[in-house]
Amino acid sequence: MTMKKIQYYISALMLVAVAAMSLSSCSEDKLGPTIFPDVDERLDPTSYTYQLDKFLRENYLQKYNLTFLYKMPDVSTNMNYNLVPATYENSVDLAVLCKYLWFDVYDKVAGEDFLKSYGPRIILLIGSPAYNPTSGTEIVGLAEGGIKVSLFKVNAMRISDFNMIHILHQTKTYPSEFNTISIGHYDSNNWQDRSEGQVASLGFVTTYASSEFREDFAETIANYIVKTDAQWNHILDMASRGWASGDEDDVTSQFYCYYYYPDNDATQDLVYVDEHNVFIETDEEGNVHKYWRNFRDPEGNRIVVYDVEDNDKIDGAEAILKKVQIARTWLKDSWGVDLDELRNEVQTRQASYNINELRKLVYDIQ
Repeated sequence: MTMKKIQYYISALMLVAVAAMSLSSCSEDKLGPTIFPDVDERLDPTSYTYQLDKFLRENYLQKYNLTFLYKMPDVSTNMNYNLVPATYENSVDLAVLCKYLWFDVYDKVAGEDFLKSYGPRIILLIGSPAYNPTSGTEIVGLAEGGIKVSLFKVNAMRISDFNMIHILHQTKTYPSEFNTISIGHYDSNNWQDRSEGQVASLGFVTTYASSEFREDFAETIANYIVKTDAQWNHILDMASRGWASGDEDDVTSQFYCYYYYPDNDATQDLVYVDEHNVFIETDEEGNVHKYWRNFRDPEGNRIVVYDVEDNDKIDGAEAILKKVQIARTWLKDSWGVDLDELRNEVQTRQASYNINELRKLVYDIQ
């Protein structure tokens, strides 16, 4: 598993965490010592999985009343999907990352009793994604009733979308004002066919956020928490641009303010115009054909942007920031959680964690 894949999956962790919080039961009854009365806590020290099993028992079951399943019992999955179990190695990585980047973060920012009261009771790891052949999409995470969180595609191991908000916003409903900001621009059937730039211009942080109100709320918070400053500003930059429908292969009617990764010779015939990195391309007769802006994305890849007029009458950046402010107020007033403190803690941990050191939490167990 590469560091790049781990870094991506960190966001998945936070997205499902937010999702899990919004789908929890509306009941505020105190839980008993365990909801798993038949759990046999005896472990076999000679078992190949003993170290992980002991880590999970001590850090999840005993502390949070949460059972962490990685051997994928078939009764816990939807039989309509062809699924495979998570590998042991990736299960170890996800177990320690969940603790470090999710549970430890909320313990520090919101207090140790927060996840004990509002966190999920089951985390299930599944190695493969659940494909939806009719839409061409795949499920990578589910938060079911606030009790069970299922994480798919663990064998691809991308830690980037774990979202706790879905558990929280069913327990305490978020302000209805949020639903009015992008009303009329959601598309539950074809969101997967939209581009990131197109939905950003409409006020969404991801294509999936444009599918419905609830997902928009969770995706907005989760992406604000896990995206670096450069990545977040890149979203806002896309949101401030024009995106028009048209033919992707025809520059004169570009599909949107189209970002793409050009080859090394992409700018060899472009003439520099001014300090804003605006270029024009001319033919042999000197006729101007295109305007370009050339720069790099947050990952350092050189990209080219075709500018088109922003005629959707929506300030996408303003809409996104308004959604963040609603979420910020809701988390503080309803849960006593400071969104920016949460983001700062996650950003610090994402930028500095050492996966090999975290693995020792499991592999050094005697």
